[in-house]
Amino acid sequence: MTIKQAMVLAAGLGTRMRPITDTIPKPLVKIDGKPMIDYALDSLAEAGVERAVVNVHHHADQMLDHLQSYKRLEIIISDEREGLMNNGGGLAKGLKLLDRGPVFVTNADLFWIGERAGQPSNLVRLAGFFDAERMDMAMLCVKLEDTTGHNGKNDFNRDAEQRLSRFRADEPDPVVYAGAIAMQTSFLDDAPDDAFNVNIYFNKAIARGRLYGMMLEGHWLTVGTPEAIDDAEATIRRYRALA
Repeated sequence: MTIKQAMVLAAGLGTRMRPITDTIPKPLVKIDGKPMIDYALDSLAEAGVERAVVNVHHHADQMLDHLQSYKRLEIIISDEREGLMNNGGGLAKGLKLLDRGPVFVTNADLFWIGERAGQPSNLVRLAGFFDAERMDMAMLCVKLEDTTGHNGKNDFNRDAEQRLSRFRADEPDPVVYAGAIAMQTSFLDDAPDDAFNVNIYFNKAIARGRLYGMMLEGHWLTVGTPEAIDDAEATIRRYRALA
């Protein structure tokens, strides 16, 4: 399957990144000279995505200026300036701006490095892994040891069939959610119109036995604080030296 549309969650306040985010939205903070959101957008473009919804709120004018200049994808704006919708409400609102069908969902402040040249990317692999007959959501997952900047906690366990359940220390194959999903837009058809956390739908998929996880190739980075910028850039330099 080739997925040609996406939703990028980019409207958060970035409070833990203050004072940097007092004057700039978190997705535009540069890591190794590149705005964080461009890592997500470039990955989508390279996977065959043609159009993406991006939600905006904090320093929205700066986001709009930047997104207008991004030419690898058609960008559609989901405007949350009147009020934040949390990640679930923002996703449900943004999906209404896309065609019905398969869609990637990614975050603007999480990205990965270290994919093998000449091989299918993580998102291409995720699109191929997603089977709407068996799955409500297919998540990109990563081992804790392959992360930089994460809080040190696992999110799920993965069983032998690659189904996900909420993390339990006494269960095998713990994984971290790596911030990318393949799903059908219809899965959120019953979503409320107000703000809510997307974990509601993770739990719904788990209860139905339809949340699946595919392992990321490479190394996953999240940059939540000003101090984490140095760690992320050091990791990028290390992987570049190995290439």
